[in-house]
Amino acid sequence: MVAKTLFGFEEILANELRQLGAQKVVIGNRMVSFYGDTGFMYKANLCLRTAIKILKPITSRKVRNVQDVYEFIQSIRWESYLDVDDTFAIYATVNSTQFTHSKFIALKAKDAIVDKFRKEKGRRPNVDLDHPDLSIDIHIQRDMCTVSLDSSGGSLHHRGYRTATNIAPINEVLAAGLLLLSGWDGQCDFLDPMCGSGTMTIEAAMIACNIPANLNRKEFAFEKWLDWDLELFEKIEEACLHKTRDFHHSILGMDKAPSAIRKAQKNIENANLTDFIKIKEGDFFRSVKEVEGPLHMVFNPPYDERLEIDIEKFYAQVGDTLKQNYPGTHAWFITGNLEALKYVGLRPSRKIKVFNGKLEGRFVKYEMYSGSKKAKFQTKDK
Repeated sequence: MVAKTLFGFEEILANELRQLGAQKVVIGNRMVSFYGDTGFMYKANLCLRTAIKILKPITSRKVRNVQDVYEFIQSIRWESYLDVDDTFAIYATVNSTQFTHSKFIALKAKDAIVDKFRKEKGRRPNVDLDHPDLSIDIHIQRDMCTVSLDSSGGSLHHRGYRTATNIAPINEVLAAGLLLLSGWDGQCDFLDPMCGSGTMTIEAAMIACNIPANLNRKEFAFEKWLDWDLELFEKIEEACLHKTRDFHHSILGMDKAPSAIRKAQKNIENANLTDFIKIKEGDFFRSVKEVEGPLHMVFNPPYDERLEIDIEKFYAQVGDTLKQNYPGTHAWFITGNLEALKYVGLRPSRKIKVFNGKLEGRFVKYEMYSGSKKAKFQTKDK
């Protein structure tokens, strides 16, 4: 199988797959391939935090031209996957000099399937791009054409809990990936000081409690497959829920907009996480650290691609607030404005290239020590 992901999350996704029990895990570009049975495919869709889709390849062949593609698609035993009364959709991606138009490839593949059914059954299944019974993925790399079934359906970032959003909410897969990149494991207190609609706090709570990422999702594409095994899925879901763990620290989300607070609370309620997350109205720049001991902070501040702000003043305030009010804190944030980082006035200890959609950004870490950094290292030496 193949799990698709965002740029920079391949290693994290591979690690997630290994922890779940995947075999023969191999990292690619924005994807990780692995082996597993049907039950593992269900588990991967349910549990993986950084996967966008899980594809199940069914066959591949070298192709030289469009006619080759048509004949190859028509040679597949589609009756094993699709009834004549079912609906289907085809999505194609091409990375080839011979094939340059993905929509044309998808159209020819659709013709091949329809012609095959019409010839053999006298009737044809219909296309439904919005809610198909079978979603087919065609990928051409140079001259190799791979046909896969999309077991997820809609992108796995649609977790099912987020019904209320603000301007430019962070993608749930991106949020989970950033949290895992930051080393968040639920072993201390957590703060998102600019929480918006609450996505970061929800993903942080699910990681801390080891709750399956897509537990609240309404459906997966494999539930419409001819070999759908409800009993097996329910067993796997139950086994995953038995592996949840207690969380003995606090998760706090803060935002200065009352509308954001209401949306965050609604989403947290949808995710059944009100026992683990507290949301409050407040301005980060007027806040202080409220907990004893280490604090893990991850946030997604506004930058000029999304909201009009005074970049220089805003990022200077971020740095001043961290320096003056948040000792003993590991603070991480993502920004798409690379120039803005120089106004923070602090030296990041980590800087990781990430993408928020098509926008290149940096995920940066600032370590705020209790007392001076020099004193911290002197204490360590002793």
